[in-house]
Amino acid sequence: MAEIAMPLRRLTAWRGTADVGSGLERARSFMILATLLYRASHLLVGVLAVAQRQHGPVQYAGVATALGLSALVFGTALRRGWFDRWFVTADILVAGGALPFVLWAWGGVQRPDSLGWAMLLGTSGMAAAAVTLERLHVLAAFVLLAATHLFAYHLVGAQPGVLVGHVSSLVSSAGIAWVFWWYLRRQGRLLDEANARALEAERHRARYAERLAHHRALHDTVLATLTALAAGGIDANTPRVRERCAREAAYLRRLIQRTADEVPHDSVGAALEEAVGSVESLGLRVVAQYHALPEVPPAVAAALADATREALNNVRRHAGTGRAHLTATGSGGEDIVVTVVDQGAGFDPGTHVPGLGLRGSVHARMTEAGGRATVESAPGDGVRVELRWPA
Repeated sequence: MAEIAMPLRRLTAWRGTADVGSGLERARSFMILATLLYRASHLLVGVLAVAQRQHGPVQYAGVATALGLSALVFGTALRRGWFDRWFVTADILVAGGALPFVLWAWGGVQRPDSLGWAMLLGTSGMAAAAVTLERLHVLAAFVLLAATHLFAYHLVGAQPGVLVGHVSSLVSSAGIAWVFWWYLRRQGRLLDEANARALEAERHRARYAERLAHHRALHDTVLATLTALAAGGIDANTPRVRERCAREAAYLRRLIQRTADEVPHDSVGAALEEAVGSVESLGLRVVAQYHALPEVPPAVAAALADATREALNNVRRHAGTGRAHLTATGSGGEDIVVTVVDQGAGFDPGTHVPGLGLRGSVHARMTEAGGRATVESAPGDGVRVELRWPA
């Protein structure tokens, strides 16, 4: 009777899907990978150009500098999930702006074809800058790189067509990267909105299915009892009928106390309700309250339910009262605390030797599940059992 079905497994599955990453995170990952491949192609050209022509140490140092800056910019982006604007700025200034002049002044580069690989680094750096820096900073980076291309190629006697081609590549690299980034962010937002709508629809379906389960339970319990009483077929004053009415009243109170945002998750909430129902069927009246229960592993939910059942059984057997209070609440993250309190006879913890129920069914179960159980009592003041997971 007290077992409440809560079909939230599909909702949990949707949540697991959402945890893979938002649309914006996926857009960033794709953009980092695209610009990384773009830079890798330019680094490969530089390594091959320097290795084949067997240039001096300055050329090799230039390649090493470009590799180090690339590792800094893109390694940081991969680790943090996006580019660091200071590292991108350093790449623009050093690899794109200073390196060509260093190669010309101290590396012996006097021909356009020997300088081309260093110029290419500026175009891939421009792509990263276009998606990372603010507009004015992007414009400043373009002006710096364009001036570097024009002046450095002029120093090595490049033809006007080479100058125009490389400056155009700066514009196209920045423009294409920005368009890609704009499109990916837009698609990411649309994906996030679609996921949010799907999650909300699944929540509505789960709540509707839960309401149906409650309606069926009410039909089979409370409504059946009221119908029998109204028909006059049973005596309302018999102990058996009064006991049944008390159990069903407690069931109704739990439904009323529970708001839409405080519905217990399928595993732990249903397991606790089953434990309450099994003890109520033996005559103990339980006033239960739940609030913001987290999702916990099935083994933990089972351990909490079994320990709760034994704590309630102890109330029924030893407290000398027919009533107990159960509270289950989340305390942030996956933490959960379940308390069972009675106003019965209590005992003196200093002289009382815990029986098998407390040792094996309460303390041991919680310890094995990674939690802990504490028992507080005093003669005449009842007993308070607290189950906490994780410990």
